[in-house]
Amino acid sequence: MSRYAPTIHTHQADIAALEALLPQLKGQTQVEVTLKDGSRVSGTVAVQPTVQQYRDADENEGTNGELRLDDLNDPAQQHLLWLDQIASVSELPPHP
Repeated sequence: MSRYAPTIHTHQADIAALEALLPQLKGQTQVEVTLKDGSRVSGTVAVQPTVQQYRDADENEGTNGELRLDDLNDPAQQHLLWLDQIASVSELPPHP
């Protein structure tokens, strides 16, 4: 079964930018992610994301990735974010 993403990337520079985020998103790291729309999400990285192959609505194949963050204040709440929507990542000090 194919997986779909709202946006896929085929240019090497775009894929390299996605891959550059991965070292900042190691599993169990607490981070604040700023998205390209200016919104921010804080949480614990559940599992380090990877870039993978997806299809878009037109069945074109390309690269993207998903980040799952467990909310810092309510770990049962999960945030699923596309890597290409992330503008920056800041590591947070441990949250009690």
